[in-house]
Amino acid sequence: MKNQFLVHLFVFFAAITMHAQDFQGKATYQSKTSSDRSLEGRQLSEEQKRRIEQRLKSSLEKSYELVFDRTASLYSEEEKLDAPSAQSGRGGFRVNFADIGEGMFYKNIQQKIYVNQKELFGKNFLIQDSLASLEWKLGSETKTIGKYTCYKATAIVKIDTAMQSLESFGRNRRGGPNRSQTETTQQDSTESSTNLARRAAQKERSVTAWYAPQIPVSQGPGIYWGLPGLILEINDGRTTILCNKITLNPEDKMVLEAPAKGKEVSQAEYNKMLSKKITEMRDNFRNERGGRGNGGRTRG
Repeated sequence: MKNQFLVHLFVFFAAITMHAQDFQGKATYQSKTSSDRSLEGRQLSEEQKRRIEQRLKSSLEKSYELVFDRTASLYSEEEKLDAPSAQSGRGGFRVNFADIGEGMFYKNIQQKIYVNQKELFGKNFLIQDSLASLEWKLGSETKTIGKYTCYKATAIVKIDTAMQSLESFGRNRRGGPNRSQTETTQQDSTESSTNLARRAAQKERSVTAWYAPQIPVSQGPGIYWGLPGLILEINDGRTTILCNKITLNPEDKMVLEAPAKGKEVSQAEYNKMLSKKITEMRDNFRNERGGRGNGGRTRG
């Protein structure tokens, strides 16, 4: 294991010496998240199932671009046509989960800071905070991704409880108007007493990364960094992020700058606002659902 680690370091620093100081690159990643919900047993037509599956695929499969040099990187979702916002069968309550998505993530590993630009219901925020160091355990297992030999590494990361709560709300919200009030209440009750309790108890999770020492930067997609080579694959819970294209030292030099549009907040401040919005959405959804349970009339 020690010899393997020394080999990694040798390749890493040798590559640094061989390349110019203005080394840059661009990589595209495909992110796929498996769904933990099933349409089996639902009273839905084939057309309804098809539409739901299309919406799920659109929300669970995304493409990203990572632009990087030795000290900084910028990770952003590739633009595509937006799918219609989620909407209930009756009433006007809408939830656009894209407004609480990845945004534009800038990190400077030399200064150990990050700036994450996000839009929360039409308002831009700049989340600025310290970049957490991940305690990677380097392994000797290898595999080939494209033309690069990648090495395995694992780390333990803390779970974002605010996003965990949002995902939980989204699962219940996607139940849709095809269930009766009794079915909805029963399923949500079961969710809260079992799965939600289990998820709430989880404070951290294991992440597996595959990195390429041949690409001499300690960068990676999103929050992931700190390995002796570019991270080409991440396995994080139900999500896999895989690099499918790399361009090194492009002819057109890129300027890596942190996003500057939005209200500046810390991560803790943003999480507090997000939690408040989730509570408001949950209360609105319950009120809307209660109105449908009384023949579309709100209780007076």
